[in-house]
Amino acid sequence: MAKSGFAKDHLKSFVNRIERLEEERAALSADIREVYSEAKGTGFDTKIMRQVVRLRKLDKADFQEQEAVLDLYLTAMDMR
Repeated sequence: MAKSGFAKDHLKSFVNRIERLEEERAALSADIREVYSEAKGTGFDTKIMRQVVRLRKLDKADFQEQEAVLDLYLTAMDMR
């Protein structure tokens, strides 16, 4: 019985932690949306800003590889 009580308490602890983190993530997502909205209000293109944020997460080699492949595709489509 003691083991089952421990497992139950342990499970509740995990679930409570996950729920708190989900709430924090929702709050952070709302904050991020607000920043993008503010940037849009001052005239910035938020689609491009999202791309910049995504690209800044890449290391230099991955960035260069994506840039080279994009250039190859655009050239193949006669867009360059």
